[in-house]
Amino acid sequence: MPDDISLGPSFPPSLSGRAWILRAADPMEAARFAQAARVPEPIARLLLARGIAADAAEGYLAPRLRDLLPDPSSLADADAAAERIADAVVRGETIAVFGDYDVDGTASTALLVRLLRALGATVLHAVPDRVRDGYGPNVAAFRALAEAGARLIVCVDCGTAAHEPIASVAGLADVVVLDHHAVAGELPPARAVVNPNRPDDTSGLGHLCAAGVVFVAAVALMRRLRAIGRFDRTGAPELLDLLDLVALATVCDVVPMLGLNRAFVDRGLARISASPRPGLAALSSIAGLKRAIDTQALGFALGPRLNAAGRLADADLGVRLLLADDQPTAEALASRLDALNRERQGIERAVLADAIEEAERQVAADMPVLLVASDAWHEGVVGIVAGRLKERFHRPSFVFSVTAGIAKGSGRSVPAVHLGSAVQRAVAAGLARKGGGHALAAGVTAEAGALPALHAALCEAALGLAPPGPPPLELAGALSPEGADAALAEMIARLGPFGVGNEEPVFAASGGLAHVARMGRDGATLGLTLAGETGARLRAVMFRADDSPLAEALLSARGRSVRLAGRLRRDDFRGGDAVCLHVADAALA
Repeated sequence: MPDDISLGPSFPPSLSGRAWILRAADPMEAARFAQAARVPEPIARLLLARGIAADAAEGYLAPRLRDLLPDPSSLADADAAAERIADAVVRGETIAVFGDYDVDGTASTALLVRLLRALGATVLHAVPDRVRDGYGPNVAAFRALAEAGARLIVCVDCGTAAHEPIASVAGLADVVVLDHHAVAGELPPARAVVNPNRPDDTSGLGHLCAAGVVFVAAVALMRRLRAIGRFDRTGAPELLDLLDLVALATVCDVVPMLGLNRAFVDRGLARISASPRPGLAALSSIAGLKRAIDTQALGFALGPRLNAAGRLADADLGVRLLLADDQPTAEALASRLDALNRERQGIERAVLADAIEEAERQVAADMPVLLVASDAWHEGVVGIVAGRLKERFHRPSFVFSVTAGIAKGSGRSVPAVHLGSAVQRAVAAGLARKGGGHALAAGVTAEAGALPALHAALCEAALGLAPPGPPPLELAGALSPEGADAALAEMIARLGPFGVGNEEPVFAASGGLAHVARMGRDGATLGLTLAGETGARLRAVMFRADDSPLAEALLSARGRSVRLAGRLRRDDFRGGDAVCLHVADAALA
């Protein structure tokens, strides 16, 4: 893995307009690191670039849950939550689990339902309808659960802002909240609110997704049940068997892939590899995955299909898939989710085309935050379209669907702008009915007539925090087609699981562009071949190239010398020792 990139540490802008910056480590320092940490030199260089010390290399490359899992009592209210849930289990009370409709909420719901059923509890579960109910708990749903016999309602991935719904069942059912969203104002009147992002929580676990919070709370629950002798005569359920659901949620909720989250995903992927539960196996099969499930498969193949249920139909489909214990049921549900995902893709393309047109006008006006709305757009795809706008224009983006004068929207942000806090301030100022979220994503409901004022407030909140324009692309080193082999790809993979805060390394590969063409049913993927000086060939692929100016530039560059910036991975479609560069950017050499 050479580090002698001829243009030096800072490259001129690429075909996409992004500057490339080399973050390669000093070769002598890397050699000393490799000897001290007993790792190959390419790994040493990558660890150094991430600021990892030699004595921490082993724990970073093989994160162990037993080393990273905290005392559950460090979470505010965790012991109170465990005591109330344990009491409901012992007394045989009906427990209801109320979750959100995204992957984190779906996985959190399935995790807790599975655990409670394994403990012998009678469990109901509910997920709100995105269009009818909106985000989070609502009075009608809580009253219905209480009327169905629930004496304890556990909110997962929601509930921190559910003051009215929780108050509506006072005297009928207790409520416990297991959440991770940003907290604004007073906590709701729940029996316990376990949320590492509440102001008085000192656990340092604010980077967990909801499923991670639920798992830590489950550890507290099992400790409480052991303390009162619940397992004196029977065996306890194995919590580690539920880590596949935590891994799924952690990847799909795009939380930082650091510390405990790395251990969750590492162990969860091992659980899936050893024995995938029927729902994930069926979804993997229908997605056409021909390789072991990894973070890419969770985030880009399984996650979107699970999300499609909450976007277009009944979000409970995803929960039922993750709860399915027989293959025929799992296959039928996976087929339905796959069909919904294809429908979602078509709707998304149409909405995105309209949204880009309006967003371009706002970019021309130099607005630091983009906000677009229409009464013709399906509410179920506003979040994913907001993400596409953010990726295309490199600034926080909101997309709203308007119905009967009410605008419901989702926002996606860049790292410099904490979207959840910005939305909460807008709600406090009376510019929106309700809203919240976390740093990179938020939801908000407002009067359609208030959108211009809301837009202005969001722009003011973001002004100066994130200069418009594509962020630099950090490179870990240079590659040639001759040097890009399976051994290097395997070494790079050792740094995983990858995600926010532990990004997959990007390399610049140089050579002649011997082949480039659109591929796939809809032509949204580019297939490329890079030729080296000795005739070696490196296969490359670029996804989501259907509306990309970069793709058009590459299609015109056949036969020219280019640099492709991308991530080197094993080529699971060709198998054997084949590798493939997943292109993120390109430059003419």
